[in-house]
Amino acid sequence: MSKHMGLQNSSTAARALGCCAAAVMLAGPLNAHAFSMQDFSIGAGMRADFTNTHSDNTANNANDFNVDNVRLYLSGAATDKIKFTFNTEYSGSGPSGDDKVLVMDAIARFEYSPEFNIWAGRFLPPSDRANLYGPFYANHWGVYKDGVQDGYANVAIGRDNGAAYWGDFGNFKASFGLFDVPGTTAPSDKASSVIAAARVQYDFWDKESGYWLNSTYYGGKNLLAVGAAAQTADGDTSYSFDLLVEKNFPDVGVFTLESEYARYKGITGSGPGTKSDGAYGLLSYVLPQPVGPGKVQLLGKYAVANTDIPGPNPKLDTTEFDLGYIVKEFNARGYLFFIDQNFKKSAAPDTSYVGIGLQVQI
Repeated sequence: MSKHMGLQNSSTAARALGCCAAAVMLAGPLNAHAFSMQDFSIGAGMRADFTNTHSDNTANNANDFNVDNVRLYLSGAATDKIKFTFNTEYSGSGPSGDDKVLVMDAIARFEYSPEFNIWAGRFLPPSDRANLYGPFYANHWGVYKDGVQDGYANVAIGRDNGAAYWGDFGNFKASFGLFDVPGTTAPSDKASSVIAAARVQYDFWDKESGYWLNSTYYGGKNLLAVGAAAQTADGDTSYSFDLLVEKNFPDVGVFTLESEYARYKGITGSGPGTKSDGAYGLLSYVLPQPVGPGKVQLLGKYAVANTDIPGPNPKLDTTEFDLGYIVKEFNARGYLFFIDQNFKKSAAPDTSYVGIGLQVQI
């Protein structure tokens, strides 16, 4: 599956679409804009979990079945250089009645060469690796719970409306774009401004091609990747530095180290005028031999996030431990997870989560 856009055809969807095409042919001759399966792909993904939640301010634990994400992926080509992507996101919010389907990506893609590509519409702007891999391509289950990852301003699911250039130059990749300031997360005096966003990355070992990124390749690549990103509007600048190291030892297993430091100021995903900074480190190990149809993964992550507001500055410490079962990389995997959030200098209650998570994509 192409990263984050669900570009892999499912056989069931292909048969259904083939039947539709056959019906059209029986109904009458096709015009010059004939439909071709080679120009179109469809996919879908789901993340769901059962979670036991303990909070210091409640007497009883909460037990919930959650549909975290449901996505539909559509992509097609107008020509071999001009393409289009349309992805949706359903976020299940439980009994509150706020369940909704969002336009996640709507991208006109002008892809002329690895070195020269222009995207326009709604998509992930140049930002940190964590934003560019999203929950479906993260190495761990509790992505975005730490106050460090994905702190840039966004209009929906990390996305913004705008246009960007990106290019791959061997092991070096760069991107730059201009985007709207999301009105819900911008100070009122910056709501009509434009965000300038940029990212650069160098892969010292194997290279990562394309715009989207992963948190792991499960041993498919040996990586030493260093990246930096920044977004600025009217003097407020947020920036981040990220690192991914992954090494596959065929007889020993796959080792992965991921880390990031981020500083957000002014225009962020946390609200108008917020300032915060933080860092995290993640280690994972995938055993070399399968256990049944999949492989076992052990993972630990620790993060610290600080918020700069008047008075005592709140601090959030987040610890996560995962026991993963990887059947088919990002298409079929499950987790036993434990996540502990400890709030300091804040009235927010300490909270811990224990649960089982499942991810399936086609």
